[in-house]
Amino acid sequence: MNNRIISVSEAKAILDVQVFERRISNRVLAEAIGCVLAQDIHARVDVPAFSQSSMDGYAFAFDGWQPATQLAVRDVIAAGHPEQVKINLGEAARIFTGAPLPEGADTVVMQEQTLETDGQLDILQQDLKKGDNMRLRGAEIRSGELALPEGTLLTPAAIGFLAGVGYHEVPVYAAPRVAIVVTGDELQQPGAPLKHGQVYEASSVMLRGALVQLGISDITVYQAKDDPEETVAVLESALRNADAVLLTGGVSVGAYDFVVQAATRCGVKQLFHKILQRPGKPLFAGRKDNQPVFGLPGNPSSVLTCFYEYVWPVLRHITGHNDQLVALRAPLAVAHDKNNRLTHFLKGEYRDGRVTILPAQESYRMRSFAVANCLVVLGEAMRKYEENEPVDIHLLPG
Repeated sequence: MNNRIISVSEAKAILDVQVFERRISNRVLAEAIGCVLAQDIHARVDVPAFSQSSMDGYAFAFDGWQPATQLAVRDVIAAGHPEQVKINLGEAARIFTGAPLPEGADTVVMQEQTLETDGQLDILQQDLKKGDNMRLRGAEIRSGELALPEGTLLTPAAIGFLAGVGYHEVPVYAAPRVAIVVTGDELQQPGAPLKHGQVYEASSVMLRGALVQLGISDITVYQAKDDPEETVAVLESALRNADAVLLTGGVSVGAYDFVVQAATRCGVKQLFHKILQRPGKPLFAGRKDNQPVFGLPGNPSSVLTCFYEYVWPVLRHITGHNDQLVALRAPLAVAHDKNNRLTHFLKGEYRDGRVTILPAQESYRMRSFAVANCLVVLGEAMRKYEENEPVDIHLLPG
């Protein structure tokens, strides 16, 4: 096992080359928002399915009309009209937006440019052209053509388009089942009275919320005391029942830190353990076959920082979203000194094109994280940052 402490860039490069097989499931369109298509989707119908009017007006054959010539109005066609209407040269049909064009018509004049008197139509528009104000059958897409390719994010517009080409449900990359294993004898559930030496367990609630932001809802939380055999047993259960496992606490090298050795005993292959960063230096990453396994630090701020920087991209990839946190460069509102040669991820507020590093950056403190909208990334090399100096920031998911 390689216990060499590595840089942030090395750790992310290791995760970038990991390939985890994606599961595919069919989702009805109404429940597929935010999912990613797992296959190419081809249109099942022509759109429009028939030539139709794009305006309220009158349909007629352009070649049968001359300026100052009246047309005889023979019919009225509304949207959804069930019968095919036919008109001849010199005739017109009153028509409404979306209604099928009558046979024999190839042009629509909008009603504001007409005058109808006793069934006779005068067209007032002098610059009217053949084919105006109508949509030809298949103008949007023809049956059998590629509608949306695999990898497309299903936005409201995308699911509306797929509904229009004949789909009720589509294959998407399924969200993974995630197990959260919380370790620590000192943890008490929120709402229960605290005993001496106890703290409220916040990490699982926080991680569940972050996972829901990703569209992941199948989440199981396990508790493990600071005991090597119990940690192994709980981790084995989590691995049996989940596609990805996140552990919190117990990843350092203290006398009561058993996560790394438990992972090894459960057949998890270590990818790395310990990164030149703050917070989250003892972060563990591994995999068992197709399952990613992360050992996150115990302090809540470290948990969430490591989740966004390392776990979030992996889970996004599994769900078909091949992206990272949005990265920007922004000037510092206030100078900042860094007291070591580690990469720092600091809670920040990005506003009006500038970024402010918030107070209370210690890994046990969550108040600043509660109002932060970005992480300020200060690399290993530099120690002093001046006011207005550009720095990297990662925008947090809203």
